Order: sequence, then structure tokens, then C-alpha cells
Amino acid sequence: MSAASCLLTEDQFLCSICLDVFTDPVAIPCGHNFCKTCITKHWNVNVQSQCPNCKEVFNYRPELRVNTFISLMAAQFRQSAQQKASSSSSEQQAAKPGEVPCDVCTGTKLKALKSCLVCLVSYCETHLELHLTTSGLKRHQLIDPVENLEGRMCTKHDKQLELFCKTDQMCVCMLCTVLDHKNHDVVPLKEGYEGKKAKLGKTEAEIQQMIQKRRLKIQEIKHSVELSEEDADREIADGVQVFTALKESVERSQAELIDTIKEKQRKTEKQAEGFIKELEQDISELKKRSTEVEQLSRSEDHLHLLQSLRTLNTAPPTKNWTRVRVSPPSYAGTVRRALNQLEETLSKQMKKLFEVELKRVQQSAVDATLDPDTAHPNLILSDDGKQVKTGDVKKKLPNNPERFDRWANLLAKKSFSSGRFYFEVQVKGKPRWELGVARESINRKGHITLTPQNGYWTIWLSNENEYIALAGPDIRLSLKSQPQKVGVFVDYEEGLVSFYDVHAAALIYSFTGCCFTEKLYPFFGPCDNSDGRNSAPLIISPVNHTK
Repeated sequence: MSAASCLLTEDQFLCSICLDVFTDPVAIPCGHNFCKTCITKHWNVNVQSQCPNCKEVFNYRPELRVNTFISLMAAQFRQSAQQKASSSSSEQQAAKPGEVPCDVCTGTKLKALKSCLVCLVSYCETHLELHLTTSGLKRHQLIDPVENLEGRMCTKHDKQLELFCKTDQMCVCMLCTVLDHKNHDVVPLKEGYEGKKAKLGKTEAEIQQMIQKRRLKIQEIKHSVELSEEDADREIADGVQVFTALKESVERSQAELIDTIKEKQRKTEKQAEGFIKELEQDISELKKRSTEVEQLSRSEDHLHLLQSLRTLNTAPPTKNWTRVRVSPPSYAGTVRRALNQLEETLSKQMKKLFEVELKRVQQSAVDATLDPDTAHPNLILSDDGKQVKTGDVKKKLPNNPERFDRWANLLAKKSFSSGRFYFEVQVKGKPRWELGVARESINRKGHITLTPQNGYWTIWLSNENEYIALAGPDIRLSLKSQPQKVGVFVDYEEGLVSFYDVHAAALIYSFTGCCFTEKLYPFFGPCDNSDGRNSAPLIISPVNHTK
């Protein structure tokens, strides 16, 4: 039997349906052999009883009987293949995690060398030999081992996916192009692959660019955190310095107050001690005279008594204590004077603090320029866009949506939607003016009420020489001096708008807790001319950083 098997080629032991060594081989009337299970399943799927090889049709399904001779030969061939596989398996490597295993190996799965797109099976070196030596299997398409070979087959037609439909952007088989994708733009997989790969290359470049941008943003954020930490440390140091000075000043004022009160008390005690000493001396003298009088009154010697009375008639020198008083010292105004002195010290510290604060906000200075497209027709702007005043003649200008048409107002050209910005405006010589910031969507036509609710954060110098924060309701401000130059500072994220008297280095007013969601523009209101009394311009000044 061994000699007989040598006369047969290896492909004669393979079922043409499962492409594996026969299991229970049966012969059908046309003479072709198949695994009993394979041909039975084939005929169960197909209504006609037909030979898969020669396509001969049988009127009745043939009775299947196992061919014992071929079965014996196949078993011998299988045993020989297994022995050969076991002898070579020691030289081959078992499949590691992530590697494609051989689908034929039983027990330890060896690493697959190739996958067959016809058989949809992956083979190790031993089990691949049939595909390399058997003429029928040599025509099969072998590729580097891959998993999920079923995914490379058309689920509808059970054919290999070898084309790409550009119209529907999907992989298809040959039958798909005839049935489901007729007249579509279909190209070979390689062409579709190259087109997609080119796009993937572009996408990868875009992704890398996005990654780089985000890395730069991370660096920017980290740098911002570092700057914030430096600002926080500096603020803490300045705060500790200020409060330490205030604490020392309070402690010093308290100690001086106590010393002043105690000194007054010591003077009172010293005065009282002097009076008491004198009184005690008087008492001592009087007691001595009382003893002498008592002794003389008991004398029976007439002559002695009369002679002694001459001496006693001279009374001891005594002070008239009737009007002598020890009045408690007056402490009225002592505490008040100490507090006034402390307040003066506090004012000096506050001034230093505001000087530091102003110096910091000036670091956010921007170059603001007036926007003529927003200016009321009565306003006169300088050529450089840094000065504006109100004239008496209303110019004929287009009433564009950005222009204020009733009140003498205008905005700056540049807007801000994040971060911090600061600008300074000279208001010297103007009895009326308005300054601040406004959001982009403000109403600029007709009567306007300047309030935060309407998108304006401003302060106003009225005709009555009152400084007012237009906070809705108005807040009247008490200023120690009239500002000649006003600084306006905005922290968008913090929701803060602050106004400073630049020369006095003093805070005028702050809008806090604001919620900004739009672009903000610097806002200017020179107000009406008042028959020439308010003809001085508002001047956007370059920022000279406070020393």
C-alpha cells in the first residue's frame, strides 16, 4: 500500500471543496471524489445534484458510500504529513501574541507564513507545502499572513474583494460590479489603495500639524501658568509687605496711644503723691500741737500755762487745702488723634499700593485709535485718530449701522475678546466727558442709556462737577482730586473694568463680576460743546509707565 501511495500525486488526496485531505471520501457517478460531509453540504445548498468539478447533473441524488481504498490511502497520507509536521514543528516558532497563527495546526499553533485568499486559511511552513507543490493549489493567491480572512470575501456573493467602488467608497467583488454597482466608478484595489494612501498621507500631515499646534498650545498654557504663578508670588509678597507695614503701624500707634495715656496717668499720680505728702506733714505737725495742747490743759501750774500759751498762740504754718483738687486727666481726642495718624499712614500705604497696581495694569497698554465710522456727525477727529472734540456743525455723513446718530459718542477701531488691555485718555480742561468700554452689539441709534445691562461700562463727569459710575443705578463717586488723565483697564476673563486717576495713582471705580461674551471696544464721549465751554478734546495719550 505504501508503494501504491507513492504512485499517486499529493493533490489526488485533496477534496476539491474543502481543499484538505479527504475525510470519509466518497465517489459519485461521474468518478470524482469528495469528502462525504463536503458534497452533502454542497448538495444541500444547491437544489440541483451536480458535480462541483465537471458540472454533470444527476436526476436523482446519488447514494453516497465511503471509498475504503481512497480512505485508507488518505489516512496514510495524513499520517505521513502529520509526522512530517511534527518533525519540523520543533524547528518552527509557535505564534506569539499579535502574530497570525496557522489555522490547520492542532495543539500548539505555529506562526503562519502565508494566508490563502482562495482557501481563506493561514498556513505555517509545514501546512503551506501543499500550496507550493500541488499543481491545483499553486494557482491560489498567497499573501503575507493576515487575520480575519473572511473579511476579504464579499458576504453577498462569496467572492474575493478585489475591486474598489469609488462611487460608494467600498470594496466589491467582480459580481458586485455587474449586479449592485453597475455603471459605478470601479477601480482595482491597488489604484483605490494608492488614492486612499495619498489622502491618508495628507490627513496624517494635517493631524501632525494639529498635534504640533496643540503641543504649542500646551507650552503656551504652561507658560501662562508660570507667569500667573510669578504674578501670584509677587502679589503675595507685595501684599505681605503692605499688611506687615500696616500691622507694624497699628501696633506702633497702639503702643504710642497706651504710652500717652499712661504718661498722663503717671503725672496725675505724681501730683496726687505730692499733695498727700504735704497733707501728711501737716497732719504730723497738727498731731504734735494737739499733744502739747492736751498736756498744757491738764497742767495745774498757773504760771506755766500762761507762759506756754504765748508759744501756742503761734499756729503752725498750714496750707489751705479747700480748693486743692486732683482732677483725672482728659483723654478726649487721644484715640481719635491716634486713628487720624494711622489713617494718614494707611493712606500713604494705599497710595503706594495703587502705584504698584497702576504700574502693573500699564503693562497691558494697547495702541487705541478712534474709529471715524462710529463717530457722531458733530465730532471732529484729528488726522492721527488720537483726539476728538465736539463741534457746532453737524457734518453730512452716511448713517451707517456703526455710527452714533444722537449722542456725541464714538468707539475705537480695535476690539478685544480676551486677555487684558489698558489705555489712557487726557480729560484736562473738560467739564463733561464719558469714558469706558462697550460691547459690539450696543444700540447706537436714538436715545441711549449707558448701563452695563445695555452693554456699556462707563464713568461720567456731569455738568454739576460730579463723577458718576453709570452702573444702573448711578453711583456718585467721592474723589480727592479732579483727574487730568484717566486710565481704563479691562480684564476680559476676570470680568473687571477699572478706572484710574493716573497722576494721583488712585483708583476711581471698578466694575466687578462682569460677564463678557462679545467683543469689547474702548468707548469715548466728549459730550456736547456747551457753547464753547467744553471745546477741549479727549486725547488718547501714550502710556508713560509709572516709576
